[in-house]
Amino acid sequence: MNAPLLETRGLSKAFGGITATEGVDLDVGEGKIHAVIGPNGAGKTTLIAQLAGMLAPDSGRIIFAGRDITRLPTHARARLGIARSFQITSIFHAMSVLDNTLLAVQAHDGHSYRFWRRARRDKRLTGPAMAALEQVGLGHKAASNASGLSHGEHRQLEIAMALAGASKLLLLDEPMAGMGAEESARMVVLLRGLKETKSILLIEHDMDVVFALADRITVMVDGKAIASGKPEQIRADENVRRAYLGMEGPGETIGDA
Repeated sequence: MNAPLLETRGLSKAFGGITATEGVDLDVGEGKIHAVIGPNGAGKTTLIAQLAGMLAPDSGRIIFAGRDITRLPTHARARLGIARSFQITSIFHAMSVLDNTLLAVQAHDGHSYRFWRRARRDKRLTGPAMAALEQVGLGHKAASNASGLSHGEHRQLEIAMALAGASKLLLLDEPMAGMGAEESARMVVLLRGLKETKSILLIEHDMDVVFALADRITVMVDGKAIASGKPEQIRADENVRRAYLGMEGPGETIGDA
């Protein structure tokens, strides 16, 4: 069995007397989508912030591609190929879709910000930027102002910016938030396609989306990972039902439409 791309072992973080994550073990395989679910306050955002380097754990280890990155800063993790969508990809609404993506390429490669015209003429920058936009379905809007995009297209642009940084692992925190049914369906197709070349850690409240996408699911409650397994295992786990999903009545299955 191949080693996971990302591993955490005993990852813990407390804020004063409040434990946000406690002894979390997590494995994300290459080319897999691993969803982390749980109620508000379960520790999901604290977990993803530790993985991205925004928060230092109090104890535990983070291993990425066989390397201990527990104490590496955010920018060093980005250079290794870890992208957190909303953190890395803050959208500049006054700029074009392409210019936003060019910024992400430059930030990853360590270029100086050679804007505006010179960067747009540099094929070393525009090539990866346009490839990322095409991958998420925004190539035809490269010249458009980012302020004119729909909410769903903003989410697509955020992912394009993460992809433009040559990431290996995407940390996506609520990518479906605020989307309508049609936009969510398009995002599901997009993320499923990305799995061919990327690994994804997904935090998402929409259970239909989680069970449509995830190869593996970890359930967090009160900072602890109370269950981790394949979707069918999580559906059948009575501890998960009682602690988080609150299913009522026999015969109901988690993730059914």
